[in-house]
Amino acid sequence: MYVRRLALTDFRSWPKVELDLEPGRTVFVGRNGFGKTNLVEALWYSSTLGSHRVATDAPLIRTGAERAVVSTIVVNEGRELAVDLEITAGRANKARLNRSPVRSAREILGALRAVLFAPEDLALVRGDPGERRRYLDDLATIRRPQVAAIRADYDKVLRQRTALLKSASGARFRGDRGVFDSLDVWDGHLAETGARLLAARVQLTNQLAPEVEKAYQLLAPTSRPAAIRYRSKVEVVEQEAATGTVDPELFEAALLAELARRRDAELERGVCLVGPHRDDLELRLGDQIAKGFASHGESWSMALSLRLAAYELLRAESGDPVLLLDDVFAELDTARRQALANVAATAEQVLVTAAVPEDIPSEWDTRRISVTMRDEDSGRISVIDDE
Repeated sequence: MYVRRLALTDFRSWPKVELDLEPGRTVFVGRNGFGKTNLVEALWYSSTLGSHRVATDAPLIRTGAERAVVSTIVVNEGRELAVDLEITAGRANKARLNRSPVRSAREILGALRAVLFAPEDLALVRGDPGERRRYLDDLATIRRPQVAAIRADYDKVLRQRTALLKSASGARFRGDRGVFDSLDVWDGHLAETGARLLAARVQLTNQLAPEVEKAYQLLAPTSRPAAIRYRSKVEVVEQEAATGTVDPELFEAALLAELARRRDAELERGVCLVGPHRDDLELRLGDQIAKGFASHGESWSMALSLRLAAYELLRAESGDPVLLLDDVFAELDTARRQALANVAATAEQVLVTAAVPEDIPSEWDTRRISVTMRDEDSGRISVIDDE
């Protein structure tokens, strides 16, 4: 798989750009802040419908513009697929496949399968559980696009149930039983959608675990062995996940039981304390949790191992995903740079950003595209330097 064409309109610092790309290695070279990362961010957004740098869509739209457009032509086994995605802050995205509108932007998921390595990856190890949940959910969605609908359904149920909990405390003291009847209904919805999301995450964790172990051994052969485990606040889910069991019906029953047990605490606090939004992907080195105990080098090796494991899973299923390497070589020591370079050497397409050419392995045969900035009346904009 490779991206043959990338076109952006009002995406971040790019008012307009059209790039014809090729298989092999392409390097976007430019000083920090010139907009090279925005190019790979746009591709990652097309792959996952999310940014690796921000949690909302508003920063993706160029200042003064009403919308941003990301258009790609993806080639997979000789077949081309044109994907157009319109991003509007505060409203649902619009999308087209081969110039035909689709009902939901989620229908473009799977068209571009990519793996991104970026400096932000260190947060997978050192950040809060939300970073690791997003890693699992993004990868699960790339592999199985229908997971996107499960995520959306769960998020909607979680918002509705949380709003009900916030309003329920007053009704509780008034003796209004209607609120509790409504909570029973939303408990059922949360348990049903949550169980499906849990099943996707646990299954993925089971498949990732041996790949993470192998990747970490490759990156840090003298370090402690790496391991990952899905951790849930619900005891039954925790136990079943540890055994590798994936049973949505069992997960649903366990969630319902835990929701009933924690209802008083939830009403008191006005927040939802039960569900996959409270879970974590535990990363271990030897007998210690990586967060808080891993050195800087070990943390980078663990973060890279998670991405390399994702790459191996995707490649085993349907050929090479597109590799996006965002300024990552500058963050790595020689051994880790070489290990990543070895993986990239076999990929069908690698798109790399770098502040200086020296950050790229010297033995690589690459196409270089220079990115610079220009002052306009509307402000500074990114441009391709054709000189």
